[in-house]
Amino acid sequence: MTLQIGDLIPEFTLADQDNQEVAIRDYIGRPLVIFFYPKDDTPVCTIEACSFEANYNEFKNLDAEVFGISADSIKSHKRFATKHGLTFKLLSDSQKEVEQLFGIKRNLFGLLLERITFIFDREGRLLHRFQSQFNGKKHIKEALAALQDSADQ
Repeated sequence: MTLQIGDLIPEFTLADQDNQEVAIRDYIGRPLVIFFYPKDDTPVCTIEACSFEANYNEFKNLDAEVFGISADSIKSHKRFATKHGLTFKLLSDSQKEVEQLFGIKRNLFGLLLERITFIFDREGRLLHRFQSQFNGKKHIKEALAALQDSADQ
């Protein structure tokens, strides 16, 4: 089952595009934006990742950290990040364990991962989640709005 509003972020550790281990618990204390996407360098995924990058300073101004997660390899993430100038961390969930912790589904006979974004507060509680398989740019708007609403409270 997908995480529900108010749920705590599941603990996990994954390698990023530089083959550095990222333990999510090390980031509790800051708002977190975690977006799951199907595949590096595909059209909607590229739009989504590049849109997160284009707005990365806005996320930083809200003290938020952004992570992209897919089942692609570390090497694939490195190529994707380099090609598009992505400065946030792309995490490799090659065993698909973290997508299971978050309760994310796969469509098309298990081949296509849902495109879903989770926004967590400083304590690691889920504030908002947004799903849109074909509108990658809307994930950024939803995440920024949720973080801004949280900051205003």
